[in-house]
Amino acid sequence: MNARLEALATAGQSIWLDNIRRSMFASGELRDLISAGLRGMTSNPTIFEKAIGSGSDYDEQLATLAGSETDPNRLFEALAIRDIRSACDEFRGLYDATVGGDGYVSLEVSPLLAHDTDGTIAAAKRLWAAVDRPNVMIKIPGTPEGVPAITDVIAAGINVNVTLLFSTEQYEAAAHAYIAGIERRVQAGQPVDRVASVASVFVSRIDTAVDKLLDAKIAQGADLKILLGKAGVAGLKMTYERFRALFGADRFAKLRERGAHVQRPLWASTSTKNPAYPELMYVETVVGPDTVNTLPPATLDALMDRGTVVPDTVESDLPGARAELEHLAGAGISLADVTHQLQVEGVASFAASYDAMLAAISAKHEQLAGAVAAKG
Repeated sequence: MNARLEALATAGQSIWLDNIRRSMFASGELRDLISAGLRGMTSNPTIFEKAIGSGSDYDEQLATLAGSETDPNRLFEALAIRDIRSACDEFRGLYDATVGGDGYVSLEVSPLLAHDTDGTIAAAKRLWAAVDRPNVMIKIPGTPEGVPAITDVIAAGINVNVTLLFSTEQYEAAAHAYIAGIERRVQAGQPVDRVASVASVFVSRIDTAVDKLLDAKIAQGADLKILLGKAGVAGLKMTYERFRALFGADRFAKLRERGAHVQRPLWASTSTKNPAYPELMYVETVVGPDTVNTLPPATLDALMDRGTVVPDTVESDLPGARAELEHLAGAGISLADVTHQLQVEGVASFAASYDAMLAAISAKHEQLAGAVAAKG
């Protein structure tokens, strides 16, 4: 086991991989990572776009489907479900050993449904049934329309990864939605001990957006350089503080007695976008109990090779983090406006990736169908 991943697990944080591609299964790469201490996996439309749109990993299955299916949405789901099932099966031993504490793999509902509550609920239930693995998590965006869907889907006993959260306020809405779903199950006399959820809070994109605003003010003479690269981690610390309060309160204590799990905060978008910043600034600074950090491959490699693990860094210097956010507000930068816009842009970005992926699948499907016809 990798010493750094083991140290993080001891500190209460699970490291997941923010990537999936079919070649990881046959090669044994994923199995090796799990042995090293990887505890879960996430995917999103951009990841699948890259995986399916390039290379030939998916050609065999597409060729098999060439004569029976032409809808690119259904073709994508067939490809994705096969990968998610394979990953779930690789993680199943960990899931069982931790009694549902870890070993999850996430699959996202179509981002085109981000503003459709009923459509999201229906898609989540359909994907849950299609994957048919207890350790799959269905990703639902934490948009205003997604929040009520979270409650319904949790109430149905489906694991949920709430995605595209950027602020403490957005996180809190997702947390309340999860708790409400668990309450509905308890009221209905249904078990809650194997219903799991994470709330994915994106971090590096916040610094990218805020730094751009700061740079504009600095160029005009404002003395704000001290705030560059601070908003993201400061925001996560405030979110974690809120997590502790919500899940330490009496309301959830009653559910915990029935076997309910906390909805763990998951730190997402944790690769450093600005080369001037430390490569692990969104990893080493946000360690805490009951958290998840999902890392892209390069960031995971850096952590395993040279990361420094210090427990409870997400709770260090909370007054300083609060002061940084107050300084930003005093400088005329509204974090509420920034995070709202980031959620809007995140939905649009995933939708664009989804459309690009469908176009790539259609093109490759037509090519393979033509080849099959020519052979026939």
